Amino acid sequence: MPRDRKEKTENLLLHSEKPTRVLTETSHPQGEARALSRTTGSPTVKLTERHQGTNTLFRKFSEMKWPMDVRPLNKSLVSDGKWKRADATQEKRRSFLQEFCKKYGGVSRPQSHLFHMVSRIYVEDKHKILYCEVPKAGCSNWKRVLMVLSGLAPSADNISHDAVHYGKHLKKLDSFDLKGIHIRLNTYTKAVFVRDPMERLVSAFRDKFEHPNSYYHPVFGKAIIKKYRPNACEEALNNGSGVKFKEFIHYLLDSHRPVGMDIHWEKVSKLCYPCLISYDFVGKFETLEEDANYFLQLIGAPKELKFPNFKDRHASDRRTNAQVVRQYLKDLTQTERQLIYDFYSLDYLMFNYTTPFL
Repeated sequence: MPRDRKEKTENLLLHSEKPTRVLTETSHPQGEARALSRTTGSPTVKLTERHQGTNTLFRKFSEMKWPMDVRPLNKSLVSDGKWKRADATQEKRRSFLQEFCKKYGGVSRPQSHLFHMVSRIYVEDKHKILYCEVPKAGCSNWKRVLMVLSGLAPSADNISHDAVHYGKHLKKLDSFDLKGIHIRLNTYTKAVFVRDPMERLVSAFRDKFEHPNSYYHPVFGKAIIKKYRPNACEEALNNGSGVKFKEFIHYLLDSHRPVGMDIHWEKVSKLCYPCLISYDFVGKFETLEEDANYFLQLIGAPKELKFPNFKDRHASDRRTNAQVVRQYLKDLTQTERQLIYDFYSLDYLMFNYTTPFL
């Protein structure tokens, strides 16, 4: 599938105010109703039985204990003593997130649409893994690893960017029915990898707006330039290229954005719902290689499989780090910098990131 079509499809969940899948007692596609009418037996009885089964599953899922309990990590497959530091770090992160959610979560059951809530979670059934994708936090290489674990590729090193993101090789949790979601959430090892919010934001801007892009420039760039650049030239209005970081921030902080949010700069709290779905493993981009390889030990991955550390795209560009972020923030006012922190404050707090110098 062409990249622009795929990126457009992946972002529909966040661009639309309507849920993409809705289970109700009375809704059935007309085609399904016609198919039922051609079967033997009473279509009314069969439809009723299906309604009742769906309602039972929906009620069971909705009545799950939220937030879910954090389970102790199964460390029986870790044979090497070199992971003691990684293990101690992991326990601290899990405990911190759990205590934060107990104190500030204030949620006893999910308020979001159930399928949307798990729509960013990838499933690897062989090793019983659920991985919540956070863009710009190592997700491309994590998808490569999942492809190797599931037997779709012999090595992570030779899987192209397009095969990772546009090949539809991996399953997502929202592709299962309610029973399948329920079972996997309660029995699989759930992992999320996060990144300093300001670094992740700048990384996303550099990737999508400082390089040619057949989706982000016409869809986001044109709308941003039109609304936030006075006296914009006709060329910029027509192609959407050349968005400035300050214009991008005006869009991000605008309660009446001309175009919706996007997964690459959406808050982790809205991508992965970490106070509702209790993740067994919390990795960080800042310690990505160590965290990822420790996680592979925990789930019993093949010994030869190591987490790849290569840069997925724009390999010649300097990686986005604290120094790079400061260069971008210097063009913003103190108020704008504070508002960015306020926007991502939940991510800063729940993952114990240091408040940036504003």
